[in-house]
Amino acid sequence: MELGATPMTAFLILVCLSAVLRGEGGGLKLNYYSKSCPRAEEIVKREVVKLYNEHGNTAVSWVRNLFHDCIVESCDASLLLETTDAVISEQSADRSFGMRNFKYVATIKEALEKECPVTVSCADIVALSAREGVVMLGGPFIPMRTGRRDSKESHADVIDKDIPNHNDSISLVLSRFRSIGIDAERTVALLGAHSVGRVHCVNLVGRLYPTVDPTIDPEYAKYLLGRCPSPNPDPEAVLYSRNDRETPMIIDNMYYKNLLHHKGLLKVDQQLVSYPSTAQFVKLMAADNSYFYDQFSKALLLLSENNPLTGNKGEVRKDCRYVNAG
Repeated sequence: MELGATPMTAFLILVCLSAVLRGEGGGLKLNYYSKSCPRAEEIVKREVVKLYNEHGNTAVSWVRNLFHDCIVESCDASLLLETTDAVISEQSADRSFGMRNFKYVATIKEALEKECPVTVSCADIVALSAREGVVMLGGPFIPMRTGRRDSKESHADVIDKDIPNHNDSISLVLSRFRSIGIDAERTVALLGAHSVGRVHCVNLVGRLYPTVDPTIDPEYAKYLLGRCPSPNPDPEAVLYSRNDRETPMIIDNMYYKNLLHHKGLLKVDQQLVSYPSTAQFVKLMAADNSYFYDQFSKALLLLSENNPLTGNKGEVRKDCRYVNAG
């Protein structure tokens, strides 16, 4: 490593070397589209910024899209496929409850198609839009390799297995992330994405009714009961609580500070404080936002490179919603 290389650069080199040794990700590289579509990343950034200025919550959606797409089998844009006679969309699964703004992926794709037809994959749009979404949410810029290709099938049948539930034990959540190469420290960092966005009462009432979870701060519990006054909320109603009331649209370490004060919104969040192998990292990240950003960047990078389709595998979809005809 050259003198003066940044920790993130060094980590990226290690990720690349590890992928090569495992025989994975060989088709991914920085600036993959430098010759075939030189302005690709610039166009994604431009469209993400434009959409953020019109619909601020799109930035949160881009980050969530990356998680839901990449943890299920592969970073292959299978999440974006809509239901047809031949496909059951992953978007219809219970684990996808509350996800939105998929229609704006088409806005980004259309801009890229005008510049470079059938060149930039939907899977790379998922990755690059998440990268730019993190920046729009005040987080760090994360160098990401590109060259992913798109799946020709949905993975709806394995979503429940692949995506941890917010009520699962933290040991099960850690095990799931470990299976794709993300250790406890970086899992804690990745869950820091819960510092932005909101959670529907459907996913909160289990901690509030019939009795309040004793690990919730009493004053915070009153706030949550005010947001979710019924044990049977209407899934279609706008009933939710912000993940972080202090800095609700900024990815930062306020999430961990809240956990230390028993103000974790979801069960999986609050468990991080009491579980031996994660509690130490919660304290470290609560005390040092730069350390959180460093670990979050590394975790998101690892997630974004989970088992990608490259080379001749998959395809580059013309429309992210559907497999190419023929």
